[in-house]
Parts: sequence; structure tokens; C-alpha cells
Amino acid sequence: MVPVKMEPDRRWERRLSAQTNESIIMGFNEDSLTDTTDGCVEESMFLYPQLQGFHSLQALVPSLLRHEVETALEKLDLIWDRTFAWDMFLDMMRTQAINTLPNADLPRHFTDSTRSVLVDWLIQVHEMMHFQEETLYLAINLLNRSLRVIKVTTVNLQLLGMVCVFLAAKKEECLLPEVSGLCYLMDHTYTKHQLLRMERKVLLALKFDLSYCPPLHFLLVLASIARCSAKVVWMARYLLELSLLESQCVVFLPLQLAGSVLCLSRQILQEPLTPEGEAAWCLASSVHVGSETALLRIMHTLAGAAAKAHTRETCATFIKFSSPETMYVSLHPGLKNIAALLGVCT
Repeated sequence: MVPVKMEPDRRWERRLSAQTNESIIMGFNEDSLTDTTDGCVEESMFLYPQLQGFHSLQALVPSLLRHEVETALEKLDLIWDRTFAWDMFLDMMRTQAINTLPNADLPRHFTDSTRSVLVDWLIQVHEMMHFQEETLYLAINLLNRSLRVIKVTTVNLQLLGMVCVFLAAKKEECLLPEVSGLCYLMDHTYTKHQLLRMERKVLLALKFDLSYCPPLHFLLVLASIARCSAKVVWMARYLLELSLLESQCVVFLPLQLAGSVLCLSRQILQEPLTPEGEAAWCLASSVHVGSETALLRIMHTLAGAAAKAHTRETCATFIKFSSPETMYVSLHPGLKNIAALLGVCT
């Protein structure tokens, strides 16, 4: 996805009007995505092309959707005060493109296979440390960004990955592991001094910017609005974690990834439809997550990854989601038939 370069437009910084219009729904048009000098996504990302020129973003959003978003954020404990729930959601939408990579290019010596092995190991470390899910997504985002701004040898890739997990834990976790414990997990291949030196190198290269809105948050909000069953949510979370192993997924926005895995999860499980469920899904779908081309590309990629997950060497996610706690979603028979999976995405 190539952003269109335009002059910065600060219209979204104007005070939002209290007026709402129930007949207009919120959307995200991929072609209208623009950059600003500070990396923020413009107001145009929320609007359909024919709605450009409206001065109030809030006027484009049905009050029912706003209510459901606020309820979802509160239920998921993503906010402290419901008063600011809608503002937080708008901020999530605006800032999601920050620190999203423009392409999937990797350093010459760092192949897709090498990256998958490293990410798979980091998933195992994350699970062993019992960290929050947000920590994992932030760690992989830091890794993706670091690989493009730091010259690191193949010998030090494991060290870089562990440092990214350590930094993510500092931002997301209440209790941190000892540096010596991290060195132990790397079989003492690196010293504490080397780990702390790499940490400083990463922080300086990223200019101390550890901000990232993970696709998991968007997924949980959309699933809550759509009244998805627990199994649909677990399947979507499984597919979303598989996306971490796919280097071509780094170019997509968090909301695009969340919408795609939720759609694919519903198609795979084919749960019976109810009028209430369909109405809720239509409401969630009013948050338009991107072009059909982008969504189908993600769904095809993850359908193929899910079909091969049980046979790959990098199978930490497959094993993780084969437990009773995750409702055995990675063992669902529909995931093994790649022809059927790709069929539901066309």
C-alpha cells in the first residue's frame, strides 16, 4: 500500500461537533489514506470519498456505533473512564499507521525463513514468561522496525529479538524479568553487558518511540460489537498471531489485519446465523477496514499459513492454540483444507 503524499491537514484537530447523523456510517477508504509531517493519519481515512468536506468527524458516525464502541472498550478494560472512550477510539484509528512499515523488505542476509524462526522462538519466550498478549505484538513490531534501521549480523539476531521483548515488557508489564534470566533463556550466548548495550542501540535507533496500537485491540473491539462467539474470537486470535510469522503482513494496518482475521474466522467456523447476530455484524462492518483487495490478500495469506501450520517447523502458535483454554481452534478440521480455505476468500 503506497500512501498518497499531500500537504498536512489539521482538520481533525478542530473541536468535534455534538451533531450526529444516523444515516451516515463511518468508513476507512484506503485510497484516501494520507501522510502528515508528524506521521499521523489524516481525517480522510475515516470518510468515504463522497463524504469528503464534512467538517465534523463525529457527524459521520451513528450514535449506536459510538455506544457499542464505548461499551466494548469499557468491557475489555481498555479504558479507565468511559467519558474518554470515543476519543480513545478515534485516536486508535488516527495513529494506527504510525510505525506501520511501508514495505516488507528485509536486510539481505535476513530471509523470510530466518525471520519466521526468530519470531517463533520469541512467541515461545513470551509464553514462557506469561506476558500479556500486547507485549508480544509490540515486541514483533519493534523487531520489524529495528531490522530496518539497525545493522545487525545474523549472529546477533537472537539478541535483538530478546531486547525487543524486554523493551515491550517494560512498556506493557507490571513485573519485569531479570536481565540475567533473559541471558539464561539465550543459553548465555550473550552477556548482560551485550544485552543492555543492544537495548540502548535499539532505543536510540527508534528515537525512544515504542508507541504501537496492536491489531489485537481492534480485533477485540470489533468482535465485541459483532457479538461474536468465544470460538470465533479464539480462531481470529489464532489467525492474527499467525500473521506475526508472515513478513508480508507487516505492511497492513492493524485494523485491516483485525477485520480480515475476523471475517476469515467466521467463514471457517460457519456458525449458525441469527437475526440478532447478523444485525450486530452489520453494525461492526460499518467500521470499514479497507479495500477488498487488501482484505482478500490478507485472508489468502493467512489461509495458506493456517493450512500449513501443523507441518511447519515454526509451530509454536499452532501448539499454543491447540489447548482446551483456546478451544482447540488450531486443530479445527477446516484449517487443513487449503482449497476450501482459499475458496471462502474469493
